[in-house]
Amino acid sequence: MGGSTLFVPHRVYILLTLIPIVISLVLTGFAIYFVSKVIKFMNEKVKLDQEKNEKLDELIKAIKG
Repeated sequence: MGGSTLFVPHRVYILLTLIPIVISLVLTGFAIYFVSKVIKFMNEKVKLDQEKNEKLDELIKAIKG
């Protein structure tokens, strides 16, 4: 009655090997998605700010005019 050995199927080893890869792929995908959304938002914000500045310039000209 020696020591007992723990038998773990090879599938568990494969799963434990793939988990970090899957996590890194998911995090990388989320990071790419987040950066693309931020860039899209910033481009839209710049466009709206330019339109607002043009309207303010027109308003200033109308008040001075």
